[in-house]
Amino acid sequence: MKKEISELKHILGQYFVWNKARLDCFTRMLLALFVARTVNLSEVAAVMASGAAMSSRYKRLQRFFSQFRMDYNVIARFIFKLFFSGQKIYLAMDRTNWFWGKTKINILTLAVAYEGAAIPLFWCLLNKAGNATAAEHRAIIVRFINIFGKDCIAGILGDREFASGKLFEFFNKNQLPFYIRIKEGSNVKVKDKKFYTAQKLFSGLNLRGKSEFQMSIRLYGEEVYFAGSRSERGELMIVATNQMPKNAIAIYLRRWEIETLFSCLKGRDFRFEETHLVNRDRIKKMMALLAIGFCWAHKTGEWRATKKPIRLCQHHDSLRPQNSYLRYGIDYIRDLIVNPFKKIAEFRQAVTVFRSDTTP
Repeated sequence: MKKEISELKHILGQYFVWNKARLDCFTRMLLALFVARTVNLSEVAAVMASGAAMSSRYKRLQRFFSQFRMDYNVIARFIFKLFFSGQKIYLAMDRTNWFWGKTKINILTLAVAYEGAAIPLFWCLLNKAGNATAAEHRAIIVRFINIFGKDCIAGILGDREFASGKLFEFFNKNQLPFYIRIKEGSNVKVKDKKFYTAQKLFSGLNLRGKSEFQMSIRLYGEEVYFAGSRSERGELMIVATNQMPKNAIAIYLRRWEIETLFSCLKGRDFRFEETHLVNRDRIKKMMALLAIGFCWAHKTGEWRATKKPIRLCQHHDSLRPQNSYLRYGIDYIRDLIVNPFKKIAEFRQAVTVFRSDTTP
C-alpha cells in the first residue's frame, strides 16, 4: 500500500499545495473511502492504511476536518480541467438535504451536466432548512463566472425552486442562457395585455406531447419563452428560457444528471448521509473529498471502458450498460487497493487519469 499512497500523493501534490502531513492524510483518506464505501469516520479510520492505532487514525481524521483550511476554488479548477476544455457546458443547480438527529444538512450545489451524472464544482452549506434565496443562487453562479468566465456556459438548468424574478433578471442582465422549470400556476402576461396562468397556454397539449409557445411572455417582469410537455400520466412540465424554445425541454431534462450525482454520493457508492459531522465547514470539506473521489472513479470508469467495454444487459426491450462509468471505476479502483495480487503498474495507470494531459 505504501507504493499506492506514494503514487497518488505525487499526482495530487502537483495540484494541491498542501503541507506534507495534510496531503498524506487526504491521500490515505481517499483510498480508505473506496474500501469502506462510507464517509463514516470510524469506518474510514478502520481501513485507513497506517501503522498507528485505530484511535490515533480517527483523531487524525478529526483534526483534518476541524483544523485544515481548504481552498475550494483550487479544487474547482482541478475538477474542471479533468473533464472540460474549450467546450460549451450546461450548469445544473440543485440542493440535497437530510437530517442527522435534529440537525438539517442542506447543500446547494452547482455542477456540470456530463455523461449522465453531473460533475460537482461548487457547493455551499445553507444555515437553514428549505430553499436557498435568489441571492444565494446568484452567489454560487458568480463564483463560477469569476473563475471560468461565462463564455463557456451553454445554459443554466434548475427546477421550480430556482424560478424567481430576481434570478431571471440576473440571467438576462448578464446574458446568461437559462432553462428553468416553473410552476404551472405562475401568472404570465402575453402581448403586455392579457394575463393567463402558465398552464392555460398549454391546455390543449396531449399526453406525451411537446410544444413551444411561439411568442415571448412576461414572467416575473422579465421577457422569456415557454416550452411545455405532458407526461403519459398527464403531468405538465413548463420550462422558461431566454433562448429560442425549440430544444428547451430536451436541454432542461439534462438537469436530472445532478439528481444522479446526489444519488451516487448518498447511495451505496459513498453513503454521504452516514457522516456524523454536523458542523457546516467540516461537511463542506467532506464534500470536497467525495467530489474528488467521484471524479477519480468516473474518469477511471471512462478509461477502463475504452480497454474493456462495459457489458450490455437486456432490460425490457432494450440493451443497457451493466454499470455506469462511476460504478465501473469504483469497482476497479477498489480491486486495485484491496487485492494484493494486483501490480503497482495497474494502480499507477488508474492514478494517471488525474492528469488531464495524459491518457493512461
